[in-house]
Amino acid sequence: MTLPKYITDIGKLTHIPESERNRLRAITDKFVFRVNDYYLGLIDWNDPDDPIRKLVIPNEEELLEYGRWDASDEDTNYVVPGCQHKYKSTALLLVSEVCGAYCRYCFRKRLFRNDVKESTADVEQGLDYIANHPEISNVLLTGGDSLILAASKLRSILHRLREIDHVRIIRLGSKIPVFNPMRIYEDDALLETIRAYSTPEKRIYVMCHINHPREITPEAVRGFQALHEAGAILVNQTPILRGINADPHILGELLDKLSWAGVTPYYFFINRPVAGNRSFVLPLREVYAIVEKAKSLTSGLGKRVRLSMSHTSGKIEILSIENGKAYLKYHQSRENQYGKFMVLDCPEDAAWFDDLPENEQFWTKPVKRTEAVVSVNRLPDMPAVPLGK
Repeated sequence: MTLPKYITDIGKLTHIPESERNRLRAITDKFVFRVNDYYLGLIDWNDPDDPIRKLVIPNEEELLEYGRWDASDEDTNYVVPGCQHKYKSTALLLVSEVCGAYCRYCFRKRLFRNDVKESTADVEQGLDYIANHPEISNVLLTGGDSLILAASKLRSILHRLREIDHVRIIRLGSKIPVFNPMRIYEDDALLETIRAYSTPEKRIYVMCHINHPREITPEAVRGFQALHEAGAILVNQTPILRGINADPHILGELLDKLSWAGVTPYYFFINRPVAGNRSFVLPLREVYAIVEKAKSLTSGLGKRVRLSMSHTSGKIEILSIENGKAYLKYHQSRENQYGKFMVLDCPEDAAWFDDLPENEQFWTKPVKRTEAVVSVNRLPDMPAVPLGK
């Protein structure tokens, strides 16, 4: 199998001037840096605004005081170590603290701090919890990145889940299909594992994290095909990111390329207000306009994508933003308000549900279910900085 070389020391990236590397060390001391030579090869180093570069190379705006470490209050979703149960039918198993790519926008960047232990190598308590809750029909393996796991480890987890009759769908959250596609199509043990546990009655879904059409290389398409042939179904989700994909023509191209390759466009997300993410944020009204223009450039297959916010209270679909109003509904809901329609004022600089006046009438702040679930209490928040400041 082709093993790409991984780089965790920003000082070794000689494409970047030494003076800049020295400045970026302050960021990599705070936020993890990890990339491989295959993905670095997608970067045009002559373009300082190259979008692939911005996805993985630190930027100095990450040190701005903005957002929270856990912007969606995931610490309130834990039921046992390593297992979240927020929505009735879906459970998350955080099976890996490691990612292939440490994307600079990642909403779970807190997991890669030394003082945070939310993922776990021992998933027994999570599996037992899922087995004892028949309402759970969907399980998402995430972390980190579920396809970082060795095939043998992944196989053991899938085997256990397939012994639980009420688990119908297993989802694998991963950046690997575009970050290290060789791991997909050259790893026979991985493909055989998926083939064994993705059946016509109970499918495995690979939840791809593809942010830009340039990530869809011939190698990536070869990986998609290998996963298709193994019986997996592929879908894609990406946040809308300023300076990376926040352009209707880029998003339209992404929707087309995904559809052509048989990868269903699933979610466009509003970027969560997470610590270090200030440089990627756009106002809601701008994101909505960009997405609608992008959808006008693609076929009905591309138009299947939904624009949503993964908020503490649920997944909130943005139906329209017009004349200073946001028209929203709960696509998923912690409080079982599925389909709840909301109309709220939308200030020009509003970038998140919490920025919309009177949003509090539709949800209540959750509390952590048990102090024993996560080894750290709530991480210190970083003071928010208003847009434009």
